Amino acid sequence: MRVSARWLVWCFMGVLTPVRAAAGQSTLSEAAARAKQAVSAHDAPALVGKSSNVVLQIPGADASSPLGRSQAIELLRRYLRPAQERGLDVTAIREVEPGKGFIELTRRYVVSGTSELRHETLYLGYRLLDGEWRLVELRSAP
Repeated sequence: MRVSARWLVWCFMGVLTPVRAAAGQSTLSEAAARAKQAVSAHDAPALVGKSSNVVLQIPGADASSPLGRSQAIELLRRYLRPAQERGLDVTAIREVEPGKGFIELTRRYVVSGTSELRHETLYLGYRLLDGEWRLVELRSAP
């Protein structure tokens, strides 16, 4: 049986294309794991990821409008910097409608120079864009 090169290329591309697309996608659970790791490491760029705009409701940030990526990263760095993490748990992962979800993190930390254990809940809002969950909002509550 003779097989044409064109047919092989077509079959090859047909098989690889779905695999490539699936590899670029992420689940909300994977986004939660990445968020937990980023907060634990105080890695603001990893937390913001590829998001171009993020609404922040944290001490020191005006929640009235979305911030650009670089400004959001800087405010998150300032917010996380003085804390020493003592524990961080993913307490909720929910897709509230197709392409829109949220993650809840429960954080335990001490402020550098103190010994008082503090608790905080972080609510992270995500949107599914180009097959990837991207942070669009972060709110903190005591």
